[in-house]
Amino acid sequence: MAGISPQEFVSSWGNVELTERASSQPHFIDLCRLLDQPTPTEADPTGDFYTFERGATKAAGPTKGKRGWADVWKKGHFAWEYKGPHANLNKAYQQLLQYRESLENPPLLVVSDLQSIQVHTNFTNSVKQVTTFELDDLLDPEKLDQLRRVWTNPFSFRSAETPEEVTERAAREFGKLAQILRQRGEDPDRAAHFLIRLLFCLFAEDVRLLPDDLFSKLVGATRSKPELFAGQLRQLFGAMRTGGFFGVDQIPYFNGGLFDDDEVLELNREGLNILYHLGSLDWSSTEPAILGTLFEHSLDPNKRSQLGAHYTSGPGSTTNSPASYPSSPGR
Repeated sequence: MAGISPQEFVSSWGNVELTERASSQPHFIDLCRLLDQPTPTEADPTGDFYTFERGATKAAGPTKGKRGWADVWKKGHFAWEYKGPHANLNKAYQQLLQYRESLENPPLLVVSDLQSIQVHTNFTNSVKQVTTFELDDLLDPEKLDQLRRVWTNPFSFRSAETPEEVTERAAREFGKLAQILRQRGEDPDRAAHFLIRLLFCLFAEDVRLLPDDLFSKLVGATRSKPELFAGQLRQLFGAMRTGGFFGVDQIPYFNGGLFDDDEVLELNREGLNILYHLGSLDWSSTEPAILGTLFEHSLDPNKRSQLGAHYTSGPGSTTNSPASYPSSPGR
């Protein structure tokens, strides 16, 4: 099959508004041509290890056990789900999470709406990574080589950092925030409640309960203006308490009592810089229950020396579980 240049690919798919059904296979075939990779039909005419429309069984939820289909599957490499232009790719990813066990847990879960491609890692005991390729990125030879590794070397996307290491680093940084509030004379219970709210916001945006890195963007925009940050955060807490809008973003209602009021404790510039760097961690890969224990130690001056010493990832610990936090979104 003849190849296609990056310029031809971007030009062909830049303004396509076809449905998922009409566009998914032609788009994938053109990607194969762009990346000099065989198509499923060329590589595996029997569909045993590389195929379009791979049957899969849902693993959980109200539709557990029902049959579905992954748009593309390559054994030991990836499962791929398409949605139409401008669709919610998180829904496509959640769909692949339902299918992954039936698909032999491929190392990569890939979703696309034609205009962008998101590559989610699916490795055990490794921090999850999400790599996004926008359409224009495919004009960059380095980005093109990186995308080609989805076919040729999926394990190159694996992070060397473990969830335990991320959790330990997060706990140390939260200990610094706690110390700043304690030195200012804040009541320990109020400080703990406030910092748990910050922790939850960081987690919520990484699992897309809050939209588009909203909390990290807020911190980044106001990190040199503590009073402005406090005012904006109070509005965000208010929206999370009842559900509603924060600027142009719609915020879901979070139940459980964590956001039962909009009280905010003001952080100084040092504290906001710490919070800004905390936003770069992958909070979806932390150990939620263990982090809470470390957090309690960080608030008590008599237990400061224990910070980190009690971290063990026990057999009952889990990652990627918002239910382990003190609140969950009301739907």
